[in-house]
Amino acid sequence: MHLLNTLEDLEKIFLAERRDFIGLAATLAGTCLLGNAMPGDAAPDEPAQDRMPPIPEDKMTDVQKKAAAELIAGQRGKLEGPFIPLLRSPEFMSRLQKTGEYLRFNTKLGPNISEFIILVTARHWTQQVEWNIHEPIAKQAGIKPEIITAIAFVCRPVGMTGDQEIVYDFCTELFNQQGVSDATYKQAVTRFGEQGVIDITGLCGYYSLLGMILNVARTSLPPGVAAPLARHPR
Repeated sequence: MHLLNTLEDLEKIFLAERRDFIGLAATLAGTCLLGNAMPGDAAPDEPAQDRMPPIPEDKMTDVQKKAAAELIAGQRGKLEGPFIPLLRSPEFMSRLQKTGEYLRFNTKLGPNISEFIILVTARHWTQQVEWNIHEPIAKQAGIKPEIITAIAFVCRPVGMTGDQEIVYDFCTELFNQQGVSDATYKQAVTRFGEQGVIDITGLCGYYSLLGMILNVARTSLPPGVAAPLARHPR
């Protein structure tokens, strides 16, 4: 048995043991961190009061009106979801939504992969509004309903395409381990190129930011819509 001379050695062992534990737990649960639950079995938390509801138009500043009109005139077509709280900082919203417009609509990844990444990210942050908006878009983009259900229940989906498997491994490693292994990086860069890897990472980061804003603001789902996601098992 060797002596540990540095904190770095301790950290490496701790991280390795933690990864082994998480992997074993996932295996014992049938690769689902929510266990063998079926849709509807896991009750989500009760909705909290919306901290930043929509601003009435007659209460908006001129800068807010301009930022809202600019967004509505773009590819989204309406002010909803994270842009409701973001309107409190109109210049930030204006700059951010242009980044989001590129990542959502204009990368070479295509809507199937982009929406797949958005759902994985929304699940990581248990972001109900983000998931509610993008689940139907993901279905329109050709993502199988059973794959969407698996992501919702924190399972590794069965029946993914080759591209989806690469992206799933990349995103889940990035979220769970705060980095990506050499093997996973090599697969991603071989398939999507360096620009694709940056765009995949950008989608994870952009929708994480939106998820954090929505969670802080406690943005409400539309009236009568039940929360689609159970609490994420941490």
